[in-house]
Amino acid sequence: MLAGPMSRPRLLPEKSFPTYAYLPGKHPHPVRDPLGHSYRNEPVTIPLAEALGSDVFRWGIDLFNHGYYWEAHEAWEPLWHAAKRSTQHRLFFKGLILLAAAGVKIREGKRVAAVRHATKAAALFRQVVTMPSRLFESALGMTPAALAEYAEAAVTSRVLPEPKPDQPEPVFDFILAPKLESV
Repeated sequence: MLAGPMSRPRLLPEKSFPTYAYLPGKHPHPVRDPLGHSYRNEPVTIPLAEALGSDVFRWGIDLFNHGYYWEAHEAWEPLWHAAKRSTQHRLFFKGLILLAAAGVKIREGKRVAAVRHATKAAALFRQVVTMPSRLFESALGMTPAALAEYAEAAVTSRVLPEPKPDQPEPVFDFILAPKLESV
C-alpha cells in the first residue's frame, strides 16, 4: 500500500511544486515548451562537496517523494554532472536519476521500461555499497543496499496503477528521508 501525500514530509516546504508532474505526451515539455512549468529556468551549478547537503538535492527528494519523477530527475542531473571526478557520487546520482525515470514509466503504465530503469538503478546502488561511505545513508535515510531492494520491489509482482493525468502520484512504497543533521 502506498503512503498518502499527507504522510510524506517536505524538506523545503517554502518551495511550490510545479503545476503538473510531467508525463511525456500528456503535458507540455517542462523545459522546451513555452507553456512548460520550467521553461527558461536557469541551470544550477553545485560543487560536489556541497551536493548531498544542498537545497538542490533536497528539492529533488521533495519532488521524488511527492510523485514529480521527471522533475526530480532534472533536479538531480546537475549533481550527477558535478560528480565527474567521484565514481561513488556519480553512481549514486545516476541511480537516483534512473529510479526517478522508473517512476515516470510506472506512471505511464510502461512496465518493461520501468523494470529496466529500476533494475539499472538497483545495480548502481549496489555498486555504491561496495565503497565505504555513510554519506549516502545519511542523505537517503537508508542504505544504498536498502534502496536497491526497494527499487527492485517497486516493479516486481505488482499491478501498475492507472495514471491520473493531471495529478502527481507517488508510486513507490518508500520515501527518501535524509538525516539532515548528518549530511
